[in-house]
Amino acid sequence: MTIKILHLTYDMAIGGTEQVIRQLVENTNPETFDVSILCLENRIGDMGQELIKQGVNIQCLNRQEGFDIKLIKSIRTYVIKHNIDILHCHQYTPYSYGILASIFTHTKVIFTEHGRFYPDVSSWKRKLINPFLALITDKITSISEATKQALVHYESLPENKIQVIYNGVIDLSDRIYDNKALQKKHNISADHLVLGTISRLDPIKNHQMMLEAFSKIHQQYPYVKLLIVGDGELRETLEELCDKLAITEQVIFTGFIIEPQKYLNIMDIFLLPSLSEGTSMTLLEAMSFSKPCIVTNVGGNPEIVSHNKTGLVVPNEDCSALVKACVSLINDSDRRQQLAIAGRQRYEQLFSVDMMMRQFESLYVSLSKND
Repeated sequence: MTIKILHLTYDMAIGGTEQVIRQLVENTNPETFDVSILCLENRIGDMGQELIKQGVNIQCLNRQEGFDIKLIKSIRTYVIKHNIDILHCHQYTPYSYGILASIFTHTKVIFTEHGRFYPDVSSWKRKLINPFLALITDKITSISEATKQALVHYESLPENKIQVIYNGVIDLSDRIYDNKALQKKHNISADHLVLGTISRLDPIKNHQMMLEAFSKIHQQYPYVKLLIVGDGELRETLEELCDKLAITEQVIFTGFIIEPQKYLNIMDIFLLPSLSEGTSMTLLEAMSFSKPCIVTNVGGNPEIVSHNKTGLVVPNEDCSALVKACVSLINDSDRRQQLAIAGRQRYEQLFSVDMMMRQFESLYVSLSKND
């Protein structure tokens, strides 16, 4: 008999949480687990459509503004109708609805926190109710030790109930991509050195500081280009900043790319200057592609990148430090290679999909045996 798992999330549009859910769905052993997805929002997105094509059952609800009591009933109805064994809730809002919907059912509940907002804050309402919700929650997981400590400090959730399970990504580094075609498309020659990032264009990713740092770097090294893969609400604002800094010709915006990993092959140094991170999927992908990485000292970043060993870690919102770190690697190809190799080894040890799946599947099985 298979264990029925329902992933409860906001939606299946593009994002780090959705990528993790996709990995869990695509890599869970179908002989042991029957997996489906339920979205609070009526928004599936391209990632969700790809899963549907693979035969994954994805259904959407239509959450109303404010606290939607009817949503609890809808989730409960689904859980009972489909005889769900484990309700795996991703992020706090789906968890708050999911845990209430599961009361007085046989369904076990897992809450996974995928990251924190910046700046992190407490809510007295959450601090009051969360200890009670934790009593009826079977397991809580976080994607980094930093995220775990944030749950304890800001959410008043019990530390002994929280397990850290790092995100894992599939190794795509051996896929054959047409690198020359990408370079030609974006006017990148063999003489250029490419700094790059992959992320949605969102304030939390702090592209503004990256552009300001790049403008200083470019003054010293005119052969350096900056490649920004992704799209989002800040696209126009960032392009205007490029004009203001006189770096428009040196900065490449690709827009939304279905398979952004292919751009890692044409990057020499990967940058992640975020104001806040949990466990960045694109950072793990860059390490799997053996790219030297420079990240800010926030969230799970310093757990993933060991400073001066598997990459470089700079203080948060410190433009000068980012410039200095980039320049140090631009000037030292041997150092770039050393960090690239060490980063790849760290990915293999801790951040593969197989490692993540073993931990979650073990958790699913252990909970199912506790019926």
